[in-house]
Amino acid sequence: MTDQFEVMPGPQAPETTDPRVPGRDRVVTRDLMERWNRECPDKVFLQFGDDDTSWTYSTFRTLVIQTAIGLQRLGVAQGDHVLVWLPNGREHLRVYFAINYLGAVFVPINTAYKGTLLAHVIDNSDATLAIVHADLAPRLEGVALAGLQAAIVVGARVPCPGLQTHFYTDTLLPESGSLAPLLHPIEPWHPQSIIYTSGTTGPSKGVLSSYLHLYTNAGPETWACVTGDDRFLVNMPLFHIGGMGVVFVMFARGGSVAFIDRFDTATFLDTVRTTGTTATFLLGVMANFLDKLPPGPSDADTPLRLVFMVPLAGDIAAFSKRFGCEVYTIFNMTEISTPIISEPNPLVRGTCGKQRAGVDVRLVDDNDCEVPLGTVGEMLVRTDRPWGMNSAYYKNPQATAAAWRNGWFHTGDSFRRDAEGYFYFVDRKKDAIRRRGENISSFEVEAEVTLHPSVREAAAVGVPSEFSEDEVLVVVAPVAGIEIDPVALIEFLRPRMAHFMIPRYVRVLPELPKTPSNKVMKHELRQEGVTADTWDRETAGIRIKSDRFK
Repeated sequence: MTDQFEVMPGPQAPETTDPRVPGRDRVVTRDLMERWNRECPDKVFLQFGDDDTSWTYSTFRTLVIQTAIGLQRLGVAQGDHVLVWLPNGREHLRVYFAINYLGAVFVPINTAYKGTLLAHVIDNSDATLAIVHADLAPRLEGVALAGLQAAIVVGARVPCPGLQTHFYTDTLLPESGSLAPLLHPIEPWHPQSIIYTSGTTGPSKGVLSSYLHLYTNAGPETWACVTGDDRFLVNMPLFHIGGMGVVFVMFARGGSVAFIDRFDTATFLDTVRTTGTTATFLLGVMANFLDKLPPGPSDADTPLRLVFMVPLAGDIAAFSKRFGCEVYTIFNMTEISTPIISEPNPLVRGTCGKQRAGVDVRLVDDNDCEVPLGTVGEMLVRTDRPWGMNSAYYKNPQATAAAWRNGWFHTGDSFRRDAEGYFYFVDRKKDAIRRRGENISSFEVEAEVTLHPSVREAAAVGVPSEFSEDEVLVVVAPVAGIEIDPVALIEFLRPRMAHFMIPRYVRVLPELPKTPSNKVMKHELRQEGVTADTWDRETAGIRIKSDRFK
């Protein structure tokens, strides 16, 4: 199959002499692909969890070039933006890397989008071509398509309303062909992707990322604990930095990826065993879900050696021993590049870790003035490597200017730092709760509530109080087969948190509403507020005495 596809040589250019910027064959997708094809063609890069098939680096290169030829024949050129609206799967991986192989910009979008939000990202993307799954194509009916002209449909032969429609098997799987040369070399600082923020509170912002940003985000210098010998289980969607970013950084290491459609608590350990997974992320409630499974004699009998747990949850030493792995935690977001990372199995409860080499971190007040040690402030970040963080919010200069105010990137997250240099996440600034003159971290409330053995997951939000400011509402989902007693939950929390943090309202749901990237949609819970099925501590006659002077 390899001989059927030819790559025409392109122009040559000298590498940068800046020691902070690695060479193209360490950072740029196309150059990396050629390097691994020379150095380790038979090493497995992608191991699929659904049917135990795998792709070596050589096989993957051939498939990517085949798809790139098909895209080029449809007019995709270096620098173009290509919208990708697909679930996780082989097709998504092929077009992701093929787009970058052409020097074009990969623009994956959330499979939950519809209506005005879908129209917003289409308009913002500046794409003329979209690659769309057949199940999603009907959602384009009646949606403003901006500059979008054509679509390639994956999965079935259905039309995309309002667009010239092609089909994946006809266009992106040519039997032979040549790939025209690049107009110029792809540089580490060139745009690699536009990743849209979750959009849980408003229109999504497109984070413009360079190859060097993605490399710095979790590359060999940033996550030194992950090596090219590891196989990282990807269980997040490819439109999320936790999915596409991890694939990229394992590719940069010459490592491998175990690829599954989604995280499933019941089958997780079996998946780790069958795929040979050695490292993975456990985001949000994933670790809590695993921890509350009934213990089994083979829990540690897996190849798993490394878990990134974000945030830290429960007894880390017990989790590490039970599952036979080291636990790390970090603070990161799409726009930045892991400024905070912990040591293995951190003993400091609730920490995100310490500042890594290569970044500067400040905690500041609303005027960007540094706050005293131990005081809560917004985290600001910058790197010493050019292009080591996001390039901008695409076509959103106001948001870019606000975020990069005074030469620092403003995360919008509140932290505190202790004398030993450990950072502690307090809350998203927009999620903080103000109750009777006290500032409350929703994150800290949730951390305590989920320690209750009946609680599987929890979200704390502020709801209007009849006295002004907020009351605390905690929305909880139970462990399977167990009921949550609100009175017992409040009694559990009394000795664990300040009196003003203890929720007034408790609402029980089977599952918390989430985005496809597993983020709880707090804005929905906040908008629904106190519902008919919400338990009220005041109505139940349970009073919480002040512990202010104890």
